[in-house]
Amino acid sequence: MGPQQGPPSFSPPIGQLGGGEQGGPPTGAPPSFIPTQQAGVFAVDPGGIRRCLFRYTYVWLNNGQQFWFYPIFVGRRSVAGWRWIGFTWVYFGIDLRQIQSFTCV
Repeated sequence: MGPQQGPPSFSPPIGQLGGGEQGGPPTGAPPSFIPTQQAGVFAVDPGGIRRCLFRYTYVWLNNGQQFWFYPIFVGRRSVAGWRWIGFTWVYFGIDLRQIQSFTCV
């Protein structure tokens, strides 16, 4: 029996924690509108979503969920940051393969 594998870790590297541009959540709520999802099929890769670092980003997942996100870290296969849950930001990480599309404002 091999080592037990759990969910991937989404902790940002040391030195990226703190407030504002250092990795903390935004100080206010995200925009009050929902952007229009762009038509077409695009692969979500680290290079594509990296341009949204430290920007309000709207995310549509393959499972139908959608939400405002504030990414602070992009890895080879995952992205982590702050997810808006309607009244506050919570730290959140997700595999890039679970993201259908995104747009940053």
